[in-house]
Amino acid sequence: MNKIGFNVLAWTAAVSDDLFPVIDRLKSIGYDGAEFYLGPQDAAVYRRMGDYTRNVGLETTAVVTLGVDENPVSESVEVRRKALDKIKWAVDRAHDLNARIICGPFHSAHTVFVNRPALDQEYALAGEVLNAAADYAAQANIVFALEALNRFECYLCNTMEQLYKLVKAADHPNVKAMFDTHHSNIEEKKYSTALQTIAPVLAHVHISENDRGTPGDGQVLWDDAFSSLAAINYKGWLTIEAFSRNDPDFANAIGVWREFSEPWDIAENGYRFIREMSLKHGL
Repeated sequence: MNKIGFNVLAWTAAVSDDLFPVIDRLKSIGYDGAEFYLGPQDAAVYRRMGDYTRNVGLETTAVVTLGVDENPVSESVEVRRKALDKIKWAVDRAHDLNARIICGPFHSAHTVFVNRPALDQEYALAGEVLNAAADYAAQANIVFALEALNRFECYLCNTMEQLYKLVKAADHPNVKAMFDTHHSNIEEKKYSTALQTIAPVLAHVHISENDRGTPGDGQVLWDDAFSSLAAINYKGWLTIEAFSRNDPDFANAIGVWREFSEPWDIAENGYRFIREMSLKHGL
């Protein structure tokens, strides 16, 4: 069975020793790994978390985003250089965590728009930055799993077709793709078609309900999602990404204005749901 992970953004965007009890309980539920947002904490904090998760028997994955001043598709050479520096910094922090995957929409700046569709030149610019960053990541055996977001958060990559184009532009074995059931629920016509498109480069999956609450409680077509993952023989992580207002600054930044589900309800019920759906569809 695929490994099952949980993104601790349901509690906080900050990596700290305060998360140790969360890690312990995720392990007791049965999770194989925890996913962490790579924020501005010191390297020592990430090393302690990496040591702690390893000692309790959990693997780790990581997620990162970029801002307007570090945008890989900017016309500014200096801004693109800052993007490369930020991604390299993320590689270092992921290495501290013992993570082998960095996922997220770090192909472009989050929620930064230019009032037009993406240009081929922008895919080329992002590809150049990601190719250079992937050379650095390869030294730490880290793979990038790029994420397509919905149209309200990103204009460069909304669909698996666009994401596949971007991965090909990066042209590096350490640059691959991620599939997120929340974003795809908005942007794709069918999960089966989307997953067939991205299958050759798929390295990570986020299990996320349409309202960002507990998987299985909303409108996502879960039978289609899991049967389509089984059809492409997907063997990677199934990591729950859900949000709350536990961390108000982070919640405000991503437009979470109400509670969807209590984090531990998401973690416990979501784990059971993924196990049940995986068994049902032979994943």
